[in-house]
Amino acid sequence: MYNRWLPAPFSSLILFIVWLLLNQSVELIHLFFGLILAVILPLITTRFRDKQPQIKRPLLAVRYFIRVLGDIVTANLQVAIIILGPKHKLKPAFVRVPIDLHHTLPLTILANTVSMTPGTVSADVYPHADSIDPNQPLPQRWLLIHVLDLTDEAELIASIKQRYEAPLKEIFQC
Repeated sequence: MYNRWLPAPFSSLILFIVWLLLNQSVELIHLFFGLILAVILPLITTRFRDKQPQIKRPLLAVRYFIRVLGDIVTANLQVAIIILGPKHKLKPAFVRVPIDLHHTLPLTILANTVSMTPGTVSADVYPHADSIDPNQPLPQRWLLIHVLDLTDEAELIASIKQRYEAPLKEIFQC
């Protein structure tokens, strides 16, 4: 019954909170309509969602989130030093990072994590999911990223795989 009426409980909770924040009120009418939206919208959109892996290690997910926040602050400082420092010859480059994630959600989180860290941005994932033949073994996938100042490609790839991809594989058990 729980899954039938709340197919996406976390999304329902977020919808409810956002509704209250947008209305800047916790009056009974806003609580009522927020609850209605939080239940109805996930029910209506359930058939449009792809099946995604569930978070199996929520405490590790919290630790990952804190690590990413710390990395964002650190990278902001590094980019500020590069840009505001003495005449520095930037070495921008595109780097192909081999990835072992195949589910859309963890892959999206990885790409967004890379993009949120200043100095790097995700440009593409290939081969694209719609170009993969489901009857064939999964091919090697790559995350193409652009780096503002590349010093060591192998070190950057190892860092992304260790700091971001490995914890995501553990969090989603995939």
